[in-house]
Amino acid sequence: MCQLVESICFKDYKLQNIAYHNKRFNNSREKLFGIKEDMDLNEIIKIPLNLKQTVYKVRVIYSKEIEKIEFQEYIYKKRDSLKIVFSNEIDYSFKYLDRKNLESLFNQRENCDDILIIKNNRPTDTLASNIVFFDGKKWLTPAFPLLKGTKRQFLIEQNIIYEEDILLEDLKNFKGFRLINAMLEWDEKYIPISQIKGVEI
Repeated sequence: MCQLVESICFKDYKLQNIAYHNKRFNNSREKLFGIKEDMDLNEIIKIPLNLKQTVYKVRVIYSKEIEKIEFQEYIYKKRDSLKIVFSNEIDYSFKYLDRKNLESLFNQRENCDDILIIKNNRPTDTLASNIVFFDGKKWLTPAFPLLKGTKRQFLIEQNIIYEEDILLEDLKNFKGFRLINAMLEWDEKYIPISQIKGVEI
């Protein structure tokens, strides 16, 4: 049976964006395993008493039932440059624990920090983040990501970012980008579009 994972940011002694994680967690259980009874991660996750005053990644590993909950101190990894890689077959519409196909693409990054996966001539995601592009006025995120992230959904609903059908050839028209996932703050870093290797500026 396939295993899935929810990666939740624990910061300031609070589970961040938990309503969005709950929704994806329960939707995945219903679609993949036919389980209609919702579970509330906010009630299930027990906060250890001995945590340091730092940021943790909480990993909830599950299939039909929750199998393991882990608290890991979060270590930021630099992702300042992206290498374009291509795969029309890649599928990561659910947050599977098994990421071998993604890791195989990541190994093509050469001297870059991360990858930008192109599927059917459209930019999708990096190894572990959604991406948002800046056109000088608005922040636009690909309408067809590999995985619809929780932070991505929150920012869309707040009208901070907007979905757009972006093609590979459109990238040269953007000024910069940001990477977003559950562990990254929205305003953490702005990166010039020239840091995507393979884009003709």
